Amino acid sequence: MTQTHSNKKSDIRLGTRGSQLALWQSNWVKCELEKTGVSVELIKIKTEGDIKTGSLAQIGGQGLFTKRLQIALLNDEIDLAVHSLKDLPTEDHPKLMIAAVPLRETVTDALVSNRFKNLGDLPSQAIIGTGSVRRAAQILHLRPDLEIRDIRGNVDTRLKKLDDGEFDAIILASAGLIRLGFEDRISHTFSPAELVPAVGQGALGLETRRLDADTISQIKILNDLPSFHRAMAERTMLRTLYAGCLSPVGALTNVEGDQLQLKGAVLSHDGKHKIECEETSELDQSNSLGQRVAEKLLDAGAAQYLQDRN
Repeated sequence: MTQTHSNKKSDIRLGTRGSQLALWQSNWVKCELEKTGVSVELIKIKTEGDIKTGSLAQIGGQGLFTKRLQIALLNDEIDLAVHSLKDLPTEDHPKLMIAAVPLRETVTDALVSNRFKNLGDLPSQAIIGTGSVRRAAQILHLRPDLEIRDIRGNVDTRLKKLDDGEFDAIILASAGLIRLGFEDRISHTFSPAELVPAVGQGALGLETRRLDADTISQIKILNDLPSFHRAMAERTMLRTLYAGCLSPVGALTNVEGDQLQLKGAVLSHDGKHKIECEETSELDQSNSLGQRVAEKLLDAGAAQYLQDRN
């Protein structure tokens, strides 16, 4: 049965970054919405993260890939922004909201190398490329003899740097590689026990203006309830820790029936120390679950590893 809409507005202006992955994600959302009869116009927007060079810590980190899209929403330049949820700051803007989280892709991290099959195959002092302090800390926790170097750029740019011999291996989100058709480049998929994933990794966040009832009602069809509550639990944990994307923090959620499980991890930047805590709640209690796990991490001494090192 074809779904119809009684909304006055039939056209959604969807704001997106111009990177290959961002366009894939936004075009996927566009196609899914157009199946319901909604007309969607893609509007490319350059963010600070697309313009500036250098490590995330040097150029500002939190919000680099999302702030300009949020400004466009607030200025009524667009109606909907599609974010990689792990890039979106956890402090909610009072006039904006995450209205939907589609079915989540895998949350795992992937090792990509042209010469080595897994982390254990890498020789001592091998050069690993990652732009994530979370990944760097966990790799050093497993292999303190490896050399971590910062890497920036889109997925294809990072793969080229690997192919040009700048690194022995790089670490990327499995979801991005899968979505762009680079799954065959994955040498090893880390289990969540090896590398606890980033908050929101593999998830898309569909952000709207809080009072834009038309757009909210039109995109709700894309919301996957378990994926939404998993993301909310993880984001609440990160927010309660007063941590951001430059902190060595990981989160892993799992849904079984109406039960939501959350494990949080905080590491020292050098990977020598790791604190993990785990709690379970009903699915619709995701925010309180995230808060409880964060409080347990703080009680266990996590604050000392969350201090800004810059």
